[in-house]
Amino acid sequence: MKAIRRFTVRTVLPEQLQPLHELALNLRWSWHPETRDLFRSVDPEVWAATGEDPVRLLGEVPAARLAALAADRRFLRRLGDLADDLREYLTGPRWYQARQEDGTTPPPAAVAYFSPEYGIAAALPQYSGGLGILAGDHLKAASDLGVPIIGVGLFYRHGYFRQSLDRDGWQQERYPLLDPDELAVSLLREADGTPSRVDLALPGGRTLAAHIWRAQVGRVPLLLLDSDIEANSPAERDVTDRLYGGGSEHRLLQEMLLGIGGVRAVRAYGRLTGHPAPEVFHTNEGHAGFLGVERIRELVADRTAGLDFAAALESVRAGTLFTTHTPVPAGIDRFDRDLVARHFGGDAALPGVPVESVLALGAETWPDGDPKLFNMAAMGLRLAQRANGVSTLHGEVSRSMFNGLWPGFDPAEVPITSVTNGVHAATWIDPAVVRLGAAELGAERAEEAMTTGETKRWTGLERIGNTEIWDLRRSLRAQLVDEARRRLRASWRQRGAGEAELGWVSSVLDPDVLTIGFARRVPSYKRLTLMLRDPDRLRALLLHPTRPVQIVVAGKAHPADDGGKRLIQRMVAFADDPTVRHRIVFLPDYDMAMARHLYPGCDVWLNNPLRPLEACGTSGMKAALNGCLNLSVLDGWWDEWYDGQNGWAIPTADEGAGVLDPESSEAERRDDIEAAALYDLIEEQVAGRFYDRGNDGLPHRWIAMVRHTLVTLGPKVLAGRMVREYVERLYAPAALAQRELAVGGHAGARELAEWKGRVRDGWPGVRVEHVEADCPAEAQELGSSLALRVQVALGSLEPGDVEVQVVAGRVDETDGISDAAALALKPVGGPDLDGRTRYEGSLELSRTGPFGYTVRVLPAHPRLASPAELGLVALPAESAGMDAGLLR
Repeated sequence: MKAIRRFTVRTVLPEQLQPLHELALNLRWSWHPETRDLFRSVDPEVWAATGEDPVRLLGEVPAARLAALAADRRFLRRLGDLADDLREYLTGPRWYQARQEDGTTPPPAAVAYFSPEYGIAAALPQYSGGLGILAGDHLKAASDLGVPIIGVGLFYRHGYFRQSLDRDGWQQERYPLLDPDELAVSLLREADGTPSRVDLALPGGRTLAAHIWRAQVGRVPLLLLDSDIEANSPAERDVTDRLYGGGSEHRLLQEMLLGIGGVRAVRAYGRLTGHPAPEVFHTNEGHAGFLGVERIRELVADRTAGLDFAAALESVRAGTLFTTHTPVPAGIDRFDRDLVARHFGGDAALPGVPVESVLALGAETWPDGDPKLFNMAAMGLRLAQRANGVSTLHGEVSRSMFNGLWPGFDPAEVPITSVTNGVHAATWIDPAVVRLGAAELGAERAEEAMTTGETKRWTGLERIGNTEIWDLRRSLRAQLVDEARRRLRASWRQRGAGEAELGWVSSVLDPDVLTIGFARRVPSYKRLTLMLRDPDRLRALLLHPTRPVQIVVAGKAHPADDGGKRLIQRMVAFADDPTVRHRIVFLPDYDMAMARHLYPGCDVWLNNPLRPLEACGTSGMKAALNGCLNLSVLDGWWDEWYDGQNGWAIPTADEGAGVLDPESSEAERRDDIEAAALYDLIEEQVAGRFYDRGNDGLPHRWIAMVRHTLVTLGPKVLAGRMVREYVERLYAPAALAQRELAVGGHAGARELAEWKGRVRDGWPGVRVEHVEADCPAEAQELGSSLALRVQVALGSLEPGDVEVQVVAGRVDETDGISDAAALALKPVGGPDLDGRTRYEGSLELSRTGPFGYTVRVLPAHPRLASPAELGLVALPAESAGMDAGLLR
């Protein structure tokens, strides 16, 4: 029979053990080995049985064991030391506090970071893949650096699905119900003890209400909104049921709750705790884009500010950062325009925010856009004065993909920069690797190296001996073999096999064989089955008599992606073959707990996406931190940091074809070519180097690559480096811009909005009417210069409203300018009788070869973050701005 109600009975800890609660409820334990070791010592068997979850551990450990620990002086000393260490970590000054005092631009008092998912620990399953893991690592690194971030997300009662396989290798999903009482979260409560609540108005007089769960991630509070409360009707209770589930309206409600409700949750948290109000709001992908609409509503509603929609928009934009993780338009959330209109109009309208203005934010105004759709990425970019991709290559891809929002500008000028992702070292480095580094650097310096990502802190690792490195790699490989066998046995039992049939599992994999790892989500572009293009060739690699290879594979397909499930089924069918199953395994239910064994235990990390569809690909970074070498297509982060000595680059056959449909014949041909290149690399270079042993039995050239990877990639791939870049390049400038617009009762925001309106209205009258140079000959000498004179009609605008530039560079056969440089021309005198203003300047010819120039007029204002911000430009023979309707 089934229970009609479920609840958790918590253990009452003896008074001496109360600090265990404090340690368990702060998720710092998930990346602090000493605290994990303490919890393991409480009861090793219960610790393992609860999935290494301190909250569940304390709920299940026998009372007799607790009584014994309460009388154990050694344990109590360790407990007291670790509790003191946590308090010092939470309150002591760190990198950010030192930066606040160094005289540079004052960083923001606080930053609100919004993401639809967070991968903090396997014990808090609120993530599906790389986006969530990146968000979790961002919060952890911010905590280590002392950055005052508030994380905001949703609390999914069923999290993401747990994966298993049926007898035929088809993915099965189940969604276990999460009990908050068994998790490291607590309800945010009002002063009278009642749960704090946010409400959103919905069409038809309905209300979507949510409570706020708080998870403490070191120094960083993470606020998770939960709609599964009694105040809601059944439909609204299900809004936060699971990650990325439901239809279009369900997803829209999730994103409204995340954005609008998330801002309200941040305000409630600040009111109840005294936490500084955020000066910067960071949107991690477009799912939380509605946060900007809510912040506009706040400013319009604030009678002391007295702002209209346009001025409020400028204030919001100044303090907003948008990070895109999507390399293809198909990955962007798009909603039916009428659906959005229904949820932001009528009785659901936000006061002071006209529905037409909301719809304009997400409009696809570019030539091939769909006027019937509302684009969340377009809204995110229009609501943020600063935006970035997540690797250098992804920044380039993003500038091209979103070029339609800035018509008339070359992709290189689109105001989207890049901050290459990083990973949180303390979460992903195996403790044995840390101990090896600490033996050479010292414990304190090793911790600083992992926290800050400062290159100088890593100096010294190059002295680690060959034997020490090889012994470590062998130990980690053996650790993975044991874990893989355990998981493989459990998987086969779930698939219906009896214990008597599974004797072969104990000989699966070999701790002395070259081990390749491949684990990630399973959309088609990541090409899980590229290694299966030639099964006979793969078998030959796996079964080579002297240089065998073994492969560990894991990954989840989206529950609605039957194509991805078929890829998994093909992989499982190959791995089930008795002739190779000791050399290749598919491990179901890929999650953070599995990953902690996979990354350290593999010798090579394989990544073979369709280039350039991998925005970053942080799994290879985690592997590199453990001395694992990367074997990857030059995509994402590998494109910028591969140096020929830290792994191998898989040749690609794109031939400048750009993004290919994974199902097209061109993609089939490309897969054949790249798979053949992959087999060749593994056989001739990777395996050859791994098994090339010296007289002492060590693969010296391989070890040199491992050492080089640790020394050179270690500081680059860290989330500490990433968060420092966000603070210095994006957060601090955004905070400064927001402060400047807020001075004098938001006078700056009003002035900027008025100026933009005046410029948009007057732009059709701006024209480049005449350009002349004093050196008309076609051939010019290097070092000579051209004296330029330009006549510009400004219409109703003033010279101070614009900048006239000459743009020059190398030209191709179509006269397209590349490697362009812009030089501002100066106005000379006032308008002539025809109302034209003359601009003059000198253009130096600083390069040889085909060279060309053009002249353009741009809006100019000291508070613009980019000359392209308004999307307006006037060129010779052009009589109007390109898109005066853009909301910038």
